[in-house]
Amino acid sequence: ELLERVKKGGGESAVLRHTQRNKKLFVRERLRLLLDDGDFLELSPLAGLDMPYGDVPAAGCLTGIGKICGLWCVFIASDATVKGGTIYPIGVKKQLRAQEIAMENRLLSVHLVDSGGAFLPLQSELFPDKLHGGRIFYNEAIMSAMGIPQVAVVCGSCVAGGAYVPTMAEESVIIDKIGTLFLAGPPLVKAATGEDVSPEDLGGARLHSQVSGCTDHFAASEEEAYECIRNVVSTLNCDPVPEEDMEHDRPLYSSEELLGLAPLDYGCTLPVKLILSRLVDGSRFQEFKANYGTTLITGFGHVEGHLVGIVASNGELAHDAALKGSHFVQLCGQRRIPILFLQNTAPQPAGPASVSQAEAHSNRLKAQASMMAAVACAAVPKITIVIGGCFGSESYIMCGRSFSPNFLFLWPNARVALVDSRHFPTAPQAWDSDCAGEELELNQLKAKLEEESSAFYSSSRLWDDGIILPQDTRKV
Repeated sequence: ELLERVKKGGGESAVLRHTQRNKKLFVRERLRLLLDDGDFLELSPLAGLDMPYGDVPAAGCLTGIGKICGLWCVFIASDATVKGGTIYPIGVKKQLRAQEIAMENRLLSVHLVDSGGAFLPLQSELFPDKLHGGRIFYNEAIMSAMGIPQVAVVCGSCVAGGAYVPTMAEESVIIDKIGTLFLAGPPLVKAATGEDVSPEDLGGARLHSQVSGCTDHFAASEEEAYECIRNVVSTLNCDPVPEEDMEHDRPLYSSEELLGLAPLDYGCTLPVKLILSRLVDGSRFQEFKANYGTTLITGFGHVEGHLVGIVASNGELAHDAALKGSHFVQLCGQRRIPILFLQNTAPQPAGPASVSQAEAHSNRLKAQASMMAAVACAAVPKITIVIGGCFGSESYIMCGRSFSPNFLFLWPNARVALVDSRHFPTAPQAWDSDCAGEELELNQLKAKLEEESSAFYSSSRLWDDGIILPQDTRKV
């Protein structure tokens, strides 16, 4: 339901104004014209869903991955039906994440710009700092130096910071009577000089393609612009990634059954092999150290024809399990095999109550630290999927966001938190006002932690690359 809501952009009236009054294509229609088969993986579609500065479901832009002329690309496309494509802090974060993916995977970057620029009342949250808006332009320069192509279409208003994006791209297209490019629009010219000037005269397509040279190609229509970009991509002299000729087997068990296997109760850990048998090709899994450290499952399998090492939680990450995980992750690094992490953290054990328990606890922590270091240093692609609970240090050990996986996705039932709020100590029975106050404060804290640990809270703040339906896991 939330994804369907996001697909409607700024709502029916905003889409009608955009398409009928302004004669522009809706952003998803633009992508259908631009991308091969119009198919793409949208990144973090719920970003900004419940942010405090108004209802900005798509954060004013779409980001995703698709193919153009057989080349994988990352696209950043303004959605002008959401507050005129104005950039909010979460929109900056979303664009920076897309650029990070482009740099990490050396993917062509495509910008479809239709933006009112930065939202000025929040300038302190999106302008001055290292990872604020200016970093977008810095990244464009760095990507150019790395030899990663970047192209752009000016398909609407490009004001202020929005004007830098297409002018820093290698090649840009501007659309007649629709695309405009200026640091400040006609109202500011009027305020500064008293001069009346039209958007077209100040920064229209003919001006920038004939006089300023800020854009490289003139398009009479949107359809012509996207065809022009496809032609540009065909001249980049980049080889498409060869398609796998080999047919791969589907799992023996239907991926639809993952809907029934996604854990709802985090008091126990689902046997993860039930999940794996519905994810890997032919349900074939070559387990590593099957009889040792059984609360962590490690081994090799294929997903859609691609060989991966799999590290999957199957209970508490005990001493033996952590040592096994460290060994296996190092093997994958040595063999250059990508790693798929499935997080499903078990309830945390109680603290040590004796000297022997304290020693065991210390040994477990040492083994976990060893695995943490192995995960951080493994120079292979890593994809993490949170299929259940993800609590505390296991977020780091199992390659959570702070350990920079190439991608991190959540199932809708996922929980991400430092501690499991259900294991909070209970307050004493209220027998005086002090105890009653403590109990109220504890209950408020538990409620806050419960809200902030949901998959939707995480995804709206871009702590991940999106919530995915369990049955789509193989495809994603």
